[in-house]
Amino acid sequence: MVTTYKNPVYEFRHSPDQDAQPPAHHPVIIVGGGPTGLYCALDFAKQGIPTVVLDEDNTVSFGSRALCFSKRTLEILDRVECGQPVVDKGVTWQLGKVFFHDRQVYEFNLLPEDGHERPAFVNIQQYYPEEYLVNRIQKTPAIDLRWQSKVTQVRRQGEHVIITVQTPEGQYTMTCDYVLVADGANSPIRESLGLPSTGQVFNDTFLIADILMKADFPTERWFWFDPPFHPGQSVLLHKQPDGCWRIDFQLGAGADRHAWKQPEKVRPLIQAMLGADIEFEFEWLSVYSFRCRRMESFIHEQRILFVGDAAHQVSPFGARGANGALQAAENLVWKLVRVLKGQAPQALLTTYDQERSHGADENILNSSRATDFITPKNRMTRLFRDTVLELAEHYPFARPLVNSGRLSVPCVYDGSVLNTPDQIQDGFGPKQRPGLVCKDAPIVQGGKSAWLLRQLGDRFVLLVDGREVNEAAITELAQEQDLTVLVLDRDIQDVEGKVRERYELQPNTAYLIRPDQHVAARWRQWSVAAVKQAMARALGKELV
Repeated sequence: MVTTYKNPVYEFRHSPDQDAQPPAHHPVIIVGGGPTGLYCALDFAKQGIPTVVLDEDNTVSFGSRALCFSKRTLEILDRVECGQPVVDKGVTWQLGKVFFHDRQVYEFNLLPEDGHERPAFVNIQQYYPEEYLVNRIQKTPAIDLRWQSKVTQVRRQGEHVIITVQTPEGQYTMTCDYVLVADGANSPIRESLGLPSTGQVFNDTFLIADILMKADFPTERWFWFDPPFHPGQSVLLHKQPDGCWRIDFQLGAGADRHAWKQPEKVRPLIQAMLGADIEFEFEWLSVYSFRCRRMESFIHEQRILFVGDAAHQVSPFGARGANGALQAAENLVWKLVRVLKGQAPQALLTTYDQERSHGADENILNSSRATDFITPKNRMTRLFRDTVLELAEHYPFARPLVNSGRLSVPCVYDGSVLNTPDQIQDGFGPKQRPGLVCKDAPIVQGGKSAWLLRQLGDRFVLLVDGREVNEAAITELAQEQDLTVLVLDRDIQDVEGKVRERYELQPNTAYLIRPDQHVAARWRQWSVAAVKQAMARALGKELV
């Protein structure tokens, strides 16, 4: 096999913590140096909390793995200055096509609305975002990233958590206020603590083939049901950077996993798909089955917090794994930051479990439904699927029933205890209701073109329509800790009118926006008291 990517090698470095007596103490220790753990460290650092990150390897991942990074994920990465390198390197797409046998049955556009900084999706091999996150961490003094450091034990003792670490130089211990467990789907820490994950195990086997080739396929997502080159199965094609293409083949239950890892076994299948005249080389082959499952609770003994694949796993259909993990990470970090700083009660962390359990259930439901449609289990479900595909070619009503993977979208925290419900008399529509993530829009700030989402996040923001604004109230709220008041027409200009359109703004309308860019509350006519009460609610102070 050949590769265009050379994995960086990160050296083990001796830490003074290895010699510390008593054991060194840290506010937060993160176990796992994948995208989730690395992002968490950067988000903590940006909000003033130092961390230690422990990873048992000495490099980033290999192979495409998490391939499709969504618009929302790019917006999250923007807040730690890693979104732009992903966009610059990645392959941008928003059009998908679905095929049945040898014909196209329909296509879909994931971002038909203009006026957003980030595209619907970017395809990029997982090792690139990981490397960009590591590069950023290396420039961040508040993060101590330790390679070849395997965590062998995690246990709570009193108000602390004790961490045991194995290194090339031997074993040592540390303590922390909280530990974030981001050690992957097979989470050794979760297993060692005897914490089960429940859900569904799928028996079908799938093959990922990363191949290097020169091809004139457009930059789109192509999905085949029962194609002539792989009868009875499904196939997914995605373009990646560096002339690399990812092809996912369904192999069916009982496939010989070892045999399908051999290039000589896979080559005829790809030649049947592409044609014998297309030259290609293998970069990576992986055979897998998957589970859709999650932990009952993502919080163990109050101070051991599970995040990412360690907490929940989904099928790859819909790109909900890494994208869902980073949504969970940003949800957890802003809450834990405020607990550590004494700005919120520890009870706020229970809403991480509540909101992200909802997010995990949503991702698992969509992922399981996609898998059931892609891999029908009996004659009747296959008949249903094939009939839907036949109808979808000619009748638009059938197209929403086609499920080749409902692609990742931001989770909506409807019903969250942190939301302040709308007042009926305010007459808001469902757009940008409490619980929704904020929509981006083009603005002008300081005479320069900018984007709305770049002004939000990391602290609470009160976005106020500048018409008929109460200046005395603005001045009073400007003194509030952890709150920025952003006045439209004064601080930013809505040159294209998209902010007012997307947020249904009227004179003196205001939105309270959480540090993770989700709406906490909104009013047609706001007051200082209402804003303070909504902030207290969003900080979990009503839970005590």
